[in-house]
Amino acid sequence: MEPGTLLYDTATDQVGEYRDQSGPYTMLRPVGGGREWQAHPSTLRPATDRERLSAGVRAANDRTWAVPPDPEDLSRPPWPVPGCAECTHLDGRRETARAAHDRSAATDANALLRRHRRAEHP
Repeated sequence: MEPGTLLYDTATDQVGEYRDQSGPYTMLRPVGGGREWQAHPSTLRPATDRERLSAGVRAANDRTWAVPPDPEDLSRPPWPVPGCAECTHLDGRRETARAAHDRSAATDANALLRRHRRAEHP
């Protein structure tokens, strides 16, 4: 069997990538990486298309949520701090600009909200 072949372990209800043999056991690891486990060959079967797809989506989701978003990421709009009047005001300016399709004013409101957050909500 080739390393990387996807197998379904009926004992653990998991899809794993075949790694190698270890004595009488087969070594598998989760799709996308992780801690390997031993499986008895009698509990293994080839993974179905649905199981392979599900395992791939799970691995992609795990990669997405592994690192929290950077609050200084300029590709994302800043969030107002709940209960802060100035944050609420700047968020309202941004929403008004978006509703008017005024991207320049929306960008200005984002910049002001970021500046306010850095100064008042470290």
